[in-house]
Amino acid sequence: MRLFAAVLPPEDVTAALAAEVAALRKLPGAERLRWTGRPGRPRGGAADWHFTLAFYGEVDDDLVPDLSARLERAAHRSAPFGLALRGGGQFGHGRALWAGAEGDLAALRLLADRAESAGRKAGVEMGGHRRYKPHLTVARSRAAYDVRPYVEALDGFTSPAWTVTHLALVRSDLPRSGVPGEQPRYETVARSPLGASG
Repeated sequence: MRLFAAVLPPEDVTAALAAEVAALRKLPGAERLRWTGRPGRPRGGAADWHFTLAFYGEVDDDLVPDLSARLERAAHRSAPFGLALRGGGQFGHGRALWAGAEGDLAALRLLADRAESAGRKAGVEMGGHRRYKPHLTVARSRAAYDVRPYVEALDGFTSPAWTVTHLALVRSDLPRSGVPGEQPRYETVARSPLGASG
């Protein structure tokens, strides 16, 4: 199954982001972007908007129990920390538009490093290590696209702050229908409390 470790913002944060994204979608050219998240859809544990900590890709079913146990230990070694969405940016010449983070970014990066290490130690093929850049993807484009107006609009955005209390292991099912713009489906398969928060 296709898996990643993530931090999932609470509903009040995703509601604030949904309102901001609704405004962004009214900007000229917004129809050229594939917008993530499904505002208005019941979350039901789904991770439509998330901070990916470590992407594992396709993981053999035999490795999942060890990966889950290692993530649980990584979460237990990490204290809860404060976070909020703030501002935005882009990757790949506009191929990804994202909301940024503020708060205890050192704790978020440490949790990302621990999630990556858990994957490697469980035998997951991870590829090369990259420095973690906290971001929550709100839109994508197949080709380079000038998203500067969207980044500028996100400059003034700040969500409510929250305390991160869990690390999530999330399954990602890619679209199979071939419908343009269809997004992956996410399912939270495990939630591990940070430190003494559970």
